[in-house]
Amino acid sequence: MKNGIHPEYRPVVFRDRSGGQTFLTRSTMTSTEEIEWEGRTLPVVDVDVSSASHPFWTGRGRVVDTEGRVERFRRRYGNQA
Repeated sequence: MKNGIHPEYRPVVFRDRSGGQTFLTRSTMTSTEEIEWEGRTLPVVDVDVSSASHPFWTGRGRVVDTEGRVERFRRRYGNQA
């Protein structure tokens, strides 16, 4: 690796907004927010989805209303042949 061209690789806390879970890992991500973690002050990055809240991992699937979208499209644009 060349010196001076890579971002700093350091411990970062990731916080899942919807699942309420926090976990420590190493990353190059930066953040202006910080959190106290086991006596150390570390940057914290908020994420929308993690394994604690993703439907695949939790077993709670989402129902997607595809028929409603198709009908809305047909009403808007009609049958233009």
